[in-house]
Amino acid sequence: MDNILLSAALAFLITFFAIPVIIQVAKDKKLFDEPDERKVHKTVIPTLGGLGIFAGFIIATLMGVPSTVTSELQYFAAAATVIFFLGIKDDILVLSASKKFIGQLIAAGIIIKFGGIQINNMHGFLGIYEIPHIASIVLSIFTIIVITNSFNLIDGVDGLAGSLGLLTTLVFGAYFYYAGQLTYSVMAFALAGSIIGFLLYNFSPAKIFMGDTGSLLLGLINSILVIKFINVAGNPVSNLPIAAAPAIGFSILMIPLFDTLRVFGLRILDRRSPFSPDRTHVHHFLLDLGFSHRMVTITCVLVNIAFIAMAFFLRGLGTTAVIGVLLVSAFIFIGIIYYSRPRTKQLIKENLSNTEVIKSHKILKLASEPVEAE
Repeated sequence: MDNILLSAALAFLITFFAIPVIIQVAKDKKLFDEPDERKVHKTVIPTLGGLGIFAGFIIATLMGVPSTVTSELQYFAAAATVIFFLGIKDDILVLSASKKFIGQLIAAGIIIKFGGIQINNMHGFLGIYEIPHIASIVLSIFTIIVITNSFNLIDGVDGLAGSLGLLTTLVFGAYFYYAGQLTYSVMAFALAGSIIGFLLYNFSPAKIFMGDTGSLLLGLINSILVIKFINVAGNPVSNLPIAAAPAIGFSILMIPLFDTLRVFGLRILDRRSPFSPDRTHVHHFLLDLGFSHRMVTITCVLVNIAFIAMAFFLRGLGTTAVIGVLLVSAFIFIGIIYYSRPRTKQLIKENLSNTEVIKSHKILKLASEPVEAE
């Protein structure tokens, strides 16, 4: 317990005192996130908050985990470093989606090959238990990349990604502590401490954003934690087995994970890149309802807690049934807020746009008609 408290406190202090320095440097070097028609902020804001989160997390984790306890931590640190440089370059210079994807593949490969983090059992989901080695690797890579990007995509409102990341790390950290998994408990609580130190500057009105550096790091560490959770909680002989472990793990990451899968699906059906920007995320729908940034964050966190509680109390139904209930509930939640949005402004905007198009066609038509002699 001392290691966990030490790592959490150290991570918090490092991040808390690093952020003001990062804000000042970002202002001096003009490293800002510029507002546009898709983004919800109206002023330029520094985007290097992830630098403080990474510093607090990596130092506190390396200090908190005894060298005699684990051998895979060095590989997690290596993967996190890959993601860190990937994110910092994107925050400063902007990186193409293909290069970001390659970097994420490298990080996922390190975690799977050397860190031993791999999904090799579906624990009864769709009647599937043990899966072949190749399928296990493909599924693990897919899971890591999707979860890594899920926190990046949900990071659209002040405090949202950080608050959801705080919730997930606290839940995972508590489980691993009681399950006797010190390495993963320290990792989770160290990240939680860093997030708290960052959130003090990120709640609306935000003084700094975490940027891709922070959001990708949150996603990567949560992907490690959830896969390890499924493997440990799904093992009947572990210290703390839990029925329907994949469903419980899915529920802990419900808001960012479901929103990402839903948006990716819509974009692919629309024959667009899954990474193309738009305003179809859950936080955009809540903003359209008139929610403030703070209310959007609180709503998403409370709904995510409700999903976790639902999955836990229904775990006796089995993995497939619980995931089915979670998905139906999530679609109902999205449907309610989507169809509850006020349509007046959108209809006015569309009508004005159509009117301008009609007028332009009329002007072009008149200009092209020959002038008759009087």
